[in-house]
Amino acid sequence: MTSSSGTHPPPWRNVRVLRAGGQTFFLLTVGTLIWFFLSNLSQNLSDQNLPTGWDYLEQPTNFRISGAEDFRPTQPVWKALLIGLKNTALVSFAGIVLASVLGLFLGMGRLSNNWLIRKAVGFYTETIRNIPLLVLIIFLYFAIVLRLPNIKEPFILFDTVVVSQRGIWLPWTEGDAIFWGAVLLAATAAGITALWRTKRSEQTGIPHHRVLYGAGAFVFLTIAGYFLMGSPVSLTLPEHSGRHVDGGIKVLSEYLALLLGLTLYTASHIGEIIRGSIQAVPKGQSEAANTLALSAFHRMRFVVLPQAARIMLPLLTNQYLNLVKNSSLAVAIGYMEITQITRLVMNQGNPGVPNIALLMLFYLVFSLCISALTNVLNQRLQYVGH
Repeated sequence: MTSSSGTHPPPWRNVRVLRAGGQTFFLLTVGTLIWFFLSNLSQNLSDQNLPTGWDYLEQPTNFRISGAEDFRPTQPVWKALLIGLKNTALVSFAGIVLASVLGLFLGMGRLSNNWLIRKAVGFYTETIRNIPLLVLIIFLYFAIVLRLPNIKEPFILFDTVVVSQRGIWLPWTEGDAIFWGAVLLAATAAGITALWRTKRSEQTGIPHHRVLYGAGAFVFLTIAGYFLMGSPVSLTLPEHSGRHVDGGIKVLSEYLALLLGLTLYTASHIGEIIRGSIQAVPKGQSEAANTLALSAFHRMRFVVLPQAARIMLPLLTNQYLNLVKNSSLAVAIGYMEITQITRLVMNQGNPGVPNIALLMLFYLVFSLCISALTNVLNQRLQYVGH
C-alpha cells in the first residue's frame, strides 16, 4: 500500500508552495523597495538639515484665506488645513451631484428621437470633453465670472439675489445650530422610512412609495422640530449698499468658476457613460415594456435605467474620483481648497515632506469614502443570488 505522503508532488511542483513562495517574494520585494526609498529620503533630509516633524501644525499661518472671514493669520496651520478640506468637500460633492444630474440629461439627450436635441447634445459633449479642464476653468473665471457687473452696480434678481464679479449672494437662514442637527436626524429618519417601505414592498408586493413616505417623514419632522424649538431659524436676504452686501450667503466667484468647470467637464464624460450603458441594455427589455403599455418615461424609469445602473456605476465612480482630484486645479484661479492652502503653508517656510504627505492622505480619504459609498450601492444593485 502506498503511503499518503508519496502522493504529494515535490515542493517545486506543488501549487500551494509556489503560490505562497511567489507572494512571499512579492511582499519582500515591495518591503525592500519601501525601506530603500524611506531610508534614502531620511538620509537626504538629514544631510540638508530639513525638518520632518509635525510641530509646524501649531505655528501661526501668517496668511489670510479669502472667503473665511473669521480666520486670522495668527491662527495655527491645522485650522487653515481644515478650511481647505471643507472648501474641497464643498466643491467636490456639489460638483458630483450637479454633474450626475446634467450627465443624465446629456446621456438621454444623445438617444433622443428629436434631431435638434440629439445634435446639440452631441456637439456639447464632443466639444467640452476635448478641451483641457484647466483651460476651461481659466476661461470660465476670466472670460465669464469676472465679466459680471461691478459690485457698485450689481445685477439684482427679484430683490433676493445679488450678482457681481465678486460673487453671488443668495438668501440664507441663520439661527440655532441645534435645529440643523434636528434636520439631519429628520433626514436620517426619512432614509430609514424609505428603506422600511422598500423591504415591506419586497415581502408583500405592495407598492413601496418610498419617496413619498420618506419625503413626508422629513417634512413632518422638520416642521415639528421648527415649532417645538420656537422658530429657531430665520431667513436673511442680501442687501446691497455701495460696495458691500449684507445678509444672505456669499458664493465666491472662484468657487463658482471652479464648480462650473468641474460640472460641465465631468458631465460630458458621464453623459457618454450613461448613453453607452442604456444602449447596453438588451432591446428586448424595452420591447417587453412596450407590450405592457408603459409610457416612455415609465419604460426608462422602471425598466431601462435600473439595469443600466449596474453597468454604469463602476465607470461613474471613476469620474467622481477624477472630479475630486481635479478640484486641485483651483490653484490656477486662487480658490482656497486644500492644495492651494498646502502650497501657501509651504511657502511660509514650513517642511514640504509632511505637508505633501498630509495632502496625499486627505485625497486618499476622500477617494476611499467615495469608493466605499459607491461599492455599497453597487452591491445593492446586483441581481439577487449574484
